[in-house]
Amino acid sequence: MNTPTLPRTPARPLSIVTGSSRGLGRAVVEQLLARGHHVLALARAKTELPAPPGATLEAWQVDLADAAPVAERLAAWLQAQDAAACSAVNLINNAGVVSTPAPLAQGDLAELANALRVGLEAPMLLSAAFLRATAGWGCPRKLMLVSSGLGRRAMAGSASYCAAKAGMDHLARVLALEEATQPNGARVVSLAPGVIDTDMQVQLRSADAARFPERTRFQGLKDGGQLDSPHEAAAKLLRALDRADYGSNPVSDVRELA
Repeated sequence: MNTPTLPRTPARPLSIVTGSSRGLGRAVVEQLLARGHHVLALARAKTELPAPPGATLEAWQVDLADAAPVAERLAAWLQAQDAAACSAVNLINNAGVVSTPAPLAQGDLAELANALRVGLEAPMLLSAAFLRATAGWGCPRKLMLVSSGLGRRAMAGSASYCAAKAGMDHLARVLALEEATQPNGARVVSLAPGVIDTDMQVQLRSADAARFPERTRFQGLKDGGQLDSPHEAAAKLLRALDRADYGSNPVSDVRELA
């Protein structure tokens, strides 16, 4: 008697999102789950969201200020996945930190170091782990570095954030060149998401105006209703990720996309 063959579970996308417990990252995870993705969410706080039928959420509480062990864990986790069950694999490096707004000479050294570790070192190490672990996968591979217009326009009082985002932009350029030489190379974009009404904006609007002269500009954005909600910004990021030409320009801005 022949044993019946069980139907294979349809392949589905796998997405990894950092900074997932609040703000933009949380909204991205929520929308990926609504699309039926298998999501791995990484954040210092616990990421708790319901997963609709067909979607799954795995959440790690990790400190990206110490990213090397997180990257090693991610590589091992990816290597344990069934690549054939993935229709696509994405890494969205969203986590970031703003040190207390002030001139660099007045900044807290520990805060400055933490901002660079979370904002640039962690995305670099996680990207390395992701690219290495998925190199042999046959599905589309996409890497998104959530950058900022402040990586391209300097702002007094925010040296660590500007430096991290500028470094992220150049990291994307390098990775795009490297991946272009590989079979099924990952498509890489450092994407500025626009101005979003998050806790980071609250921090900027609450800064000491004597040490952060651009505070009034950020207050004006809020007062003028020019801030996207995290939900709106997440939808824009995912529309960019869906584009057929994703990766054609490794440094981009959602406000420049049609």
